[in-house]
Amino acid sequence: MQATFLNITNILKSYQVYWRQDPFFQVVNGCTDWQSTNPDLYQWILGLSPQEIVAYKQYPKTLLNDVVNYLPQIKQLEQQSQLPSLPVKSQTLSNHMAAGIPGRKREQIEALGSACIDQHKGNQWLEWCSGKGYLGRLLAANSGQKVTSFEYQQPLCDAGQSEADKLNLPMTFVQGDAFDVDSQQLFDSQQHAVALHACGDLHTTLLRHAVKHNLAAISFSPCCYHLIEESLYRPLSTVAQQHDLALNKQQLRIPLQATVTGGERVKRHREQEMIYRLGFDALCREHRLTQCYLPVPSIKKSQLAEGFQAFCQWAAQKKSLTLPCYQQQEFTYFEQIGVQRYWQMEALSLVQDLFRRPLEVWLALDKWLYLEQNRYQVTISTFCEPSCTPRNLLIQGKKITGE
Repeated sequence: MQATFLNITNILKSYQVYWRQDPFFQVVNGCTDWQSTNPDLYQWILGLSPQEIVAYKQYPKTLLNDVVNYLPQIKQLEQQSQLPSLPVKSQTLSNHMAAGIPGRKREQIEALGSACIDQHKGNQWLEWCSGKGYLGRLLAANSGQKVTSFEYQQPLCDAGQSEADKLNLPMTFVQGDAFDVDSQQLFDSQQHAVALHACGDLHTTLLRHAVKHNLAAISFSPCCYHLIEESLYRPLSTVAQQHDLALNKQQLRIPLQATVTGGERVKRHREQEMIYRLGFDALCREHRLTQCYLPVPSIKKSQLAEGFQAFCQWAAQKKSLTLPCYQQQEFTYFEQIGVQRYWQMEALSLVQDLFRRPLEVWLALDKWLYLEQNRYQVTISTFCEPSCTPRNLLIQGKKITGE
């Protein structure tokens, strides 16, 4: 696995000009770092129609095959980033125990919980960042062993404990801050720690504590890699520290850009908002209201229905700018520029999308190597289909005992 990690690292470094720069800022700054070094790829990408761009987003394998002509190592990178899939789940929650759990979340819990039970080691469970303890319910019900569910929000602890008591499950909820030193008092060498979609520093903190306290096993699916306190990702393993990619928070967001939630309505809102922001930026630059991109605050989705002119007036007020006295057709002109820039951004994002999974696997393999160097037997796999959740990586480690 170390050899795989180094191969992925080398290709990511050799192609870093294609994924480090955010497509949005490539458009607003009018500069793409690789357009002069790979003009054929640049011309091909920007020559795609909106329909072709959407098709490539839906069928990334087709995109991969077509980009090989311009990036010869991209297929090797994709192959190196392939992970085995776990068997179909065998442990399930009864409808009674699954009360209150959304459908897709229930699928995730049953799939990950089954994997945890299949690789279980120890005589109790630690559910990290537990929420209401949905995953803990499955573990407690199917193993009969004690579950300690650790959660920051007291109302979630109260709701989870109440439900566990009704179901007569051996679960104890503990409220606390994962980053507080006192949280380490929860850890015991006979525990199997679990976490479903623990974000950023939360899952790296769990890893460090699990290693420090020699936990029997750990199973977790990472998420939201950018939610870290420091400006750059700090690798855990010695190997990754020696071959660091120096990922900033924006680059740590790249693996999260795939989503299956929200539906067409959310997609339309995103498209409209991005068009408005890009069009407003073009308007401001045309009239020298700004020399660089002005980040505009978040806007309520309901406000988008008021149209581009209303958005520009709202944004100008938020940034203390005075807009020229425009007729409607002049606002329409800049809105059309926003449309053009939007599809340029979407085209350029196709290139960055090719590195989405490899970057996520790079982050996961750092955790693998960290556990391995601390005497854990480690596996990385996918615990469910991407249609259930794109954040479907599962890292599991069992402590190696004896000589």
